Amino acid sequence: MLRHVWKRVKPALPSFSIPTLPVGHLNRHLSTPSTQKPNRTPWAFHPDTTFAQTSTLITRCQKEALSHARADRRLIPMLRLVREMKAEGVKPDLIIYNALLACIAQEGLPLEAWAVVDDMTAMGIPLDRQSYHHLLHASRWSSVETMWQVVDEMKKQGIEPNEQTYAFIIGRATSTESLELALQYMHEMDTLGLVPRLTTAQEVIKLATDMDLPKLAIEIAQNFESRSPRRLGGETWMSCLTSSAGMLYAEGVKFCWQKAVHTLNLTPDEGACLSVLHTCARHGLSALALDVMRVLRGMGVDPWYEHHFAPLVEALCKDGKLKEALRTLDTMRKQCINPTRETVRPFTEFLQQDVDRVDGVWQVLDQWRGEGNTVDSLILNSIVQASVYLDDLQRAVGAYKSFSDYDCKPNVETFNSLLSGCVAAKRRELGDKLLLDLKQAAVKPNAKTYEHIILLCLAQPTYDDAFFYLEEMKTLKFVPSARVYTAIIQVCVAAKDSRYSIALAEMRQCGYVLSPSLCRFLSDYGLLPAQDTTTAEPDEGRE
Repeated sequence: MLRHVWKRVKPALPSFSIPTLPVGHLNRHLSTPSTQKPNRTPWAFHPDTTFAQTSTLITRCQKEALSHARADRRLIPMLRLVREMKAEGVKPDLIIYNALLACIAQEGLPLEAWAVVDDMTAMGIPLDRQSYHHLLHASRWSSVETMWQVVDEMKKQGIEPNEQTYAFIIGRATSTESLELALQYMHEMDTLGLVPRLTTAQEVIKLATDMDLPKLAIEIAQNFESRSPRRLGGETWMSCLTSSAGMLYAEGVKFCWQKAVHTLNLTPDEGACLSVLHTCARHGLSALALDVMRVLRGMGVDPWYEHHFAPLVEALCKDGKLKEALRTLDTMRKQCINPTRETVRPFTEFLQQDVDRVDGVWQVLDQWRGEGNTVDSLILNSIVQASVYLDDLQRAVGAYKSFSDYDCKPNVETFNSLLSGCVAAKRRELGDKLLLDLKQAAVKPNAKTYEHIILLCLAQPTYDDAFFYLEEMKTLKFVPSARVYTAIIQVCVAAKDSRYSIALAEMRQCGYVLSPSLCRFLSDYGLLPAQDTTTAEPDEGRE
């Protein structure tokens, strides 16, 4: 191949003759206006085919070697070129060696790279910074000691490491997920007054976000942009946003949302928006939650589901904006999305803080109804549940009686909450009245309803009604809970009622295991049964 190249090198440049004009003729030509029309056609380009033939053989070898170095996976063609150069007696120079090192580095062959370095030394060609960088790139899959050996050789030759040098070292640390080492090397760069390259900073930030360290990732990003004139890409900030949202890091979510959405005009996907909404719900960031909903509307999300609105309701409730939460529930109804008990759970938790909040919510509901809106029955249930949680049965009953004032009807959840309050207060007469109201309202009881009734009966001196409701419960195909059987066993044993053995047998038939507290109770009475090895269910607490 090089013989054909050599033949094209020999032709000489063609000679050119420049015609001369008399001075007077030139002056007349410049002073006399031309009567010819100007040429409107563009100047034609005629390539000089003899120009490329004037280069020397080593120059053409350098060009071909550089073309191999810039391409991917070109080690074999590069070795062929070197072999032909050796056959033609062409001595390689630094450019040829660096191109060969670049091809070897792409393949990740450190031993072969060091062999080339030995050959360069034997030829008396000193290595430059680019040569050492190729060595570092070739050693990216070797131990870190190998890379520092290259750096030590650089320093011996008077070549101090720069940003590109540390880029290879830090890149090796990020590829092995050694975040601590990467941070150590970045700190070393800081002491030397060096600023990491953009790709290096982005790799370290991406590793930090992948390791669920959003705060560290954001600090690295802020430090880089404060020291470098270059700006991080949108993908880096989006990874910081999703990592912060995944870890419920409120400050990181607020900062990255402002940076990515409002500064860089990026649009997160629906999954990222939902993660941000969950963070807003956890920390009560209602303003940010509303902005996320705006972005979702701009994305054309359709259809909407309950999980889109539930975090917004929680964020508004935690921020104390109950009226906006009511408006969100109304929006859900208008879009044929039925809120659930879990949707209004933040409303209940807000009211459970103190009695003053329970009293103050009525004013909000009256304002809401005065604007011509409908009060959701779930909100009234939340007031009942919060009152029972605060052991204020009187307020709970008052909220129950106000259902008709707001054109709402109580449901089974309403009665279950009230009955649980009756159990805590041991108000059997109120429980019987509520049970009668339940039947008159044609509300179908569930297993939880029967559980509260049975527990309420067991709290009385005469507890025979508990067995009546237990049988009625089993007739309706409801399975009594372990809590029901535990309460029956404890009451019967304490009253020396032999029916405890029946309850104990049924409890085993249902697959329940005696809780540690029940075992201790029976042991105190000398009635501890054989150890059961089936799976236990946890005791159920009061609603």
